[in-house]
Amino acid sequence: METDLKVSHLTVQNGHILLITTEEKVYRYNLTLGDRTNNGLRVEEVFGQRCGELDYFYSKTSSLRPCPPDAAKLSGHILLKKAMAVGLAIQSEGAEYAGKITWFVVLSCMVAATGGIIFGYDLGISGGLTSMESFLKEFFPQEYKKMKEDTKTSNYCKFDSQLLTLFTSSLYVAGLISSFFASPVTRTFGRKISILIGGTALVAGAVLGGASYNIYMLLFGRVLLGVGLGFTNQAIPLYLSEMALPKYRGAFNMGFQICVSFGFMLATLINYCAVKIKGGWGWRISLSMAVAPAAILTIGAFFLPETPNSLIQHGNNHEKAKRMLQRIRGVDDVQVELDDLIKASYASKSVKHPFKNLLQRKYRPQLVMSIAIPFFLQATGINVMGFYAPVIFQTIGLAESLSLLLTVLISFVGLGSTMGSSLVVDKLGRRALFHLGGIQMFITQILIGGIMAAKLGDHGELSKGYGILVLILICVYVSGFCLSWGPLGWVVPSEIFPLEIRSAAQSINIATSLLFTFVIAQGFLAMLCEMKSGIFFFFGGWMALMTGFVYFFLPETKNIPIEKMEKIWGEHTFWKRFVPCNQDNEKSKTEVA
Repeated sequence: METDLKVSHLTVQNGHILLITTEEKVYRYNLTLGDRTNNGLRVEEVFGQRCGELDYFYSKTSSLRPCPPDAAKLSGHILLKKAMAVGLAIQSEGAEYAGKITWFVVLSCMVAATGGIIFGYDLGISGGLTSMESFLKEFFPQEYKKMKEDTKTSNYCKFDSQLLTLFTSSLYVAGLISSFFASPVTRTFGRKISILIGGTALVAGAVLGGASYNIYMLLFGRVLLGVGLGFTNQAIPLYLSEMALPKYRGAFNMGFQICVSFGFMLATLINYCAVKIKGGWGWRISLSMAVAPAAILTIGAFFLPETPNSLIQHGNNHEKAKRMLQRIRGVDDVQVELDDLIKASYASKSVKHPFKNLLQRKYRPQLVMSIAIPFFLQATGINVMGFYAPVIFQTIGLAESLSLLLTVLISFVGLGSTMGSSLVVDKLGRRALFHLGGIQMFITQILIGGIMAAKLGDHGELSKGYGILVLILICVYVSGFCLSWGPLGWVVPSEIFPLEIRSAAQSINIATSLLFTFVIAQGFLAMLCEMKSGIFFFFGGWMALMTGFVYFFLPETKNIPIEKMEKIWGEHTFWKRFVPCNQDNEKSKTEVA
């Protein structure tokens, strides 16, 4: 039997040889001695190796030797002819990829992570606005009148208005819908295009919000912001994960949450200054300042490099991907990582319907995590603090300006805790931080609920001492969140999905997050009115449940290469019943051509 396979890439792993030809056909051969391949060849433990311009072959019946001049007519062996950058890598599980932190990667990730500033800014700005008298008089006069004149309304029900909460939650409905459009865009055109589309929508939404003169313009501006966040929140965590070395991936992905915390802090500072502007137009400053980070992200997106994963996935340009890997890793020897990316890319191209594939049994862990983690992230109650911290402080009897100032203090605590988390996440691991933060938040929620139940009541005020104690407990709670679920709720989902379902799974993750953000935003004030101080016990109960979930069902992911993450599920006590112990061998049984 004659053969002349012109190979663009070759890898060997787990007893199989993977040949990718210049025609983009993929052949997987079992290396058992004596087997015949699907094209009739007898395989004799053949491993190819290139040296200079010569091609070599090896078999059990001979030593390593160069192919003879008539190699194309040599039968009984797989022949390899160099077509372009032929590479051979025998992969070993757990081996670290070569590389170091480079300024190119740092600057690229800093630009991409500015999307987190806008997300945090939008989280922080709405709570301050809904407590500003000038803003309420302009757009929600009935709610303002109830707040000022109805002294019989319970402390917990002063701000209960579905129209008022619609201002906050409309952003998340738009983000929920747009995240499903973002998935095919990210998968087909790359992460960079999705970031650019999202940034453009964010700029338009911020401009429209600041220029609003009626409720319809205001809400439409929020919808545009939601569309932008749907695209950026889908693409940016993937971008950061794929650009970072495995051993630094947690810290790099934390950059997104650091920017979220910084954006939240920036929003609280601007709200505090805006409320002091005479003339009642300070709210316009609060809404329009989101233009600055949105513009940085949009302009920066034009210059962002695509990730090597994305270059291979939608461009199939192995040489360009290799050069990009060498640039972002700062070393020339990137063959092992490139081999893994190419293998993952060809597996992903065999998947025509990624959302449907997510339902397969072998992807059960990823599907569960893509829903459970963002749901639990919202069930912490953190966005209650983000949206309505000033409202909560006014509920316990603090003045408008002081409420906004204390929200600034909380945002500084959150930023500091997030930065601290980024320093230890790749040392202590994800699970340890989840457990520590979960216990911390559970205790503080129960204590806050107890104080509010015992000392506030429907029409009273907290004493100065108890007010300070509640403030301290809220700071401890925010610190626990920003140490654990805040950043890890974005880090873990972005690193556990295999390439073939990554965009689809990330869309499920983002959609779930935005859906429950909407539910919490739209329903919290009504829940606060009905449940009163019991709302804190409600979220405390969820904290206990989610901490147990992490303990029993989430394996440790630190330092594991993103393209080898499937291994952890096959070894997990619970998930191994769904996932084959060796997925690579399972994949090798299928020829993709």
